[in-house]
Amino acid sequence: MRLAAQIENLTKDYVLAGGTVHALRGVSFDIPEGDYVSIMGPSGSGKSTLLNLLGCLDRATAGRFLLGGEDVAVMTDDERSEIRASRIGFVFQSYNLIPQLDVLDNIEVPLYYQGNVTSEGRERCRALAELVGLGDRTDHRPAELSGGQQQRVAIARSLANDPRFMLADEPTGNLDSVTTREILDLLGRLNEEGRTIILVTHEDEVAQRTKRSIHLRDGHIQSDELR
Repeated sequence: MRLAAQIENLTKDYVLAGGTVHALRGVSFDIPEGDYVSIMGPSGSGKSTLLNLLGCLDRATAGRFLLGGEDVAVMTDDERSEIRASRIGFVFQSYNLIPQLDVLDNIEVPLYYQGNVTSEGRERCRALAELVGLGDRTDHRPAELSGGQQQRVAIARSLANDPRFMLADEPTGNLDSVTTREILDLLGRLNEEGRTIILVTHEDEVAQRTKRSIHLRDGHIQSDELR
């Protein structure tokens, strides 16, 4: 079994004026390639902190995080930026689309960061728009799209550099129940194609669609259950 990521005794502390906050307290688990994991827990449990560490957006206080066998802790900031740009796809609750750009240009944004804007890359982004059901909306701007359509653009954008590791932070939090199911169907198909997906959610309906649920409480893993 190949591992997409290994988390070993991961700890994260924040030093604030009022004292030290222990956001994660020695968390350990493996993520096999092709896994589909939901991370759940009450506010303050460490969900967002864990997602930031998995996305190479922050550094752990202690412990190890191996991504594809490489120790992220010893990487330089530039190396971590390269990892984020080339190997990790991000999907956010608030979509984070650029309002001045149309659908196709928004999907292409990761290619600009990589300095990899080519005719081949543009055709790939056009194919991604088709994949998420927006092939006829590529010239529309975010304000002309529904919330569900904007999230589809965000998912397509997260795939622009063909990452094998996707992180989704409450991707259905702003959507109605019908659109939530459509987005979860799309994520499920991407997982069936072999992509590893880690999804933070507080909704049981969303977690039920994943293969595995990790529950956090007070910075500890309370349970780790296969479905």
